[in-house]
Amino acid sequence: MTVERKKIHPYKFSLWLGLAGIIMMFAGLTSAYIVKRSQPGWESFTLPKIFIYSTLVILVSSVTVQVALKAFRERLMAKYRLFFAITAALGLLFISMQIIGFYQFHASGKRMIGLGSNPAYSFVLAIAGLHIVHILGGLVALSIVFFKAFGRKTRNYDVVPVELIATYWHFVDILWVYLFVFFSLLH
Repeated sequence: MTVERKKIHPYKFSLWLGLAGIIMMFAGLTSAYIVKRSQPGWESFTLPKIFIYSTLVILVSSVTVQVALKAFRERLMAKYRLFFAITAALGLLFISMQIIGFYQFHASGKRMIGLGSNPAYSFVLAIAGLHIVHILGGLVALSIVFFKAFGRKTRNYDVVPVELIATYWHFVDILWVYLFVFFSLLH
């Protein structure tokens, strides 16, 4: 009797390695935030309310990407396309809300960069901005796979790319929830 070992797909392994690197990067940034906040001149702040709403948007996008993945596995391509498109729209809405939040910081007199800025606000901009870059990367990957679903005469039902995107998307969603809680508790 032979025992068949379940192997991880090389792309999935690569994704998990990349996610580990991203975790280390954000762990380093949030650790630096903790260390720096004990220095003189650090200002306390409260995140603008729009960050709460953007958090809800990103959580809903996690649901929509999961629905899209399930639809793809069931070969319900119209539903898959619809929910992938909704996920992308929610990702863009999240980014827009984050940028509005940065403007609200500025409008309340909290400069994030340049003369008169405070490191507390600069950290928020750097960390949240870096997260936005990761969301944009997810949107690019999502778009590529999404448009491939329309472009082929013969359909390729390889679920791996869709699983990779769903995993990455869930990761950046969880990462934002961590960052939101982090900033809310350590303001």
